[in-house]
Amino acid sequence: MQHFRRKFAMPVEVIEINELNKDQLRERVNTAQRYQAWREARDQRAGFRGSLVWHYSGSSEYLLRSYYDGSGVRRQKTEGPRSPETERLKAQWDAQREAATEREKSLQTVLDRQTAINRALLLGRVPLLGARIIRALDAAGLLGHGIRIVGTNAVYAYEAAAGVMVDASVTTTEDMDLLVDARRALRLAASADIAGGALISLLRKIDRSFERTRQNFRAANRDGYLVDLITPQAEPPWRAGEVRIGTAEDELTAIPINGLAWLESAPAFEAVAIDERGAPLRIVAADPRVFAAHKLWLSAQPDRDPLKRRRDAAQAAAVGRIVGRYLTHLPYVADDLRMLPRPVFEAARQLFELDGP
Repeated sequence: MQHFRRKFAMPVEVIEINELNKDQLRERVNTAQRYQAWREARDQRAGFRGSLVWHYSGSSEYLLRSYYDGSGVRRQKTEGPRSPETERLKAQWDAQREAATEREKSLQTVLDRQTAINRALLLGRVPLLGARIIRALDAAGLLGHGIRIVGTNAVYAYEAAAGVMVDASVTTTEDMDLLVDARRALRLAASADIAGGALISLLRKIDRSFERTRQNFRAANRDGYLVDLITPQAEPPWRAGEVRIGTAEDELTAIPINGLAWLESAPAFEAVAIDERGAPLRIVAADPRVFAAHKLWLSAQPDRDPLKRRRDAAQAAAVGRIVGRYLTHLPYVADDLRMLPRPVFEAARQLFELDGP
C-alpha cells in the first residue's frame, strides 16, 4: 500500500450535523419498525410464489406444485394423488397464502401513511434514483450478499442510524459506487426476470437509458447519473481476474482499486434510510469507522483529484463525528478494526475524538 508514511490531510471545514427533533425521531423509529414488519410480510408472501393445483394425468388426479428454485427457474413436482391428506394440504396452503397476501397489503397501507408523514416532517434524504437502485439490488438478493453501498450514499446509512442529518455539501451526489466482493460468486436471485442475470440489465429495468460507458466498470443514464462497479485490488495485482455479475455482452466489469480491501473486510453496517419522497429503504454499507479511516486516507493521496480529496476529508470528518458522538457502541479500538493497516488506523484516530459538547 502506498503513501502510508505521508502526513494525512486533515479536514479543516466544520461540517454541520443537525440532530432530528422529537417528532422526527419518533417517526424515524416508527418507519424502521413498520418497514421491518412489511419486509417480513413480503417475504412470507413470497414463500407462496407459484401454485398448488389439481392436475389430471391419465385417469388419476394429482396435486401439482409449481415453484421457482434459487436461480429463478420454474419447477414442478407432484405432492401425490388426490386424497384426504392432499386435500388438507391444498386447503391449508390456500388459506396461508391468502392470509400472507392480506397481511402484506395491510402493512403496505400502513407504510404508505408513514411515507406521507415522513414527507411532511422533511425526513427524506436518499435521492430517488439512488434509492430505486438500492431497492432493486436488495430485491435481487445482492445487497449485503456480495455488494455493499460505498462512497457518498453510505453516509445516508450512518446518519439514519444516528438520528441526524449531515450538511448537504457532504451528501449531495449524482453517482453510486457499488463494492463487489471478489471473493464471492454473485448471481441475481431475480435472474429469470433480468436478461443475462446482469447488473446492467437490472439498471435498465429502473431506467431504460442506462448504458455501459467506454469505461466498462461504469454505467450512465441520459441525465449523467453514474453507477460504478468497483472491487479491491488483488494482491499481487497480476492475480486479478474479471469480476462480473451477469453474462450479458455489455455487462459491467468491476474495476480493481487500491484500499477497498479494508471496506470489503469490514463488518457490515445496516440501517433503514428514507428517500426524498419519504419511503424507507435498507442500506448495507461498511462499518462507519472503516469508512471514515478510508476516506481520510484517500484525502491524502497525491494522485487523487484535489476536489475529491477535499470532499473525502469532509466526509471522513462528518462520519467520524457521527460515530464518536452518536454511535458510541462502536468504539475506535484496534481489536475491532484489524483490517486497517496500523498507520491508517492511527492517523484516523483523531476523527473520533470529540473536542466539544
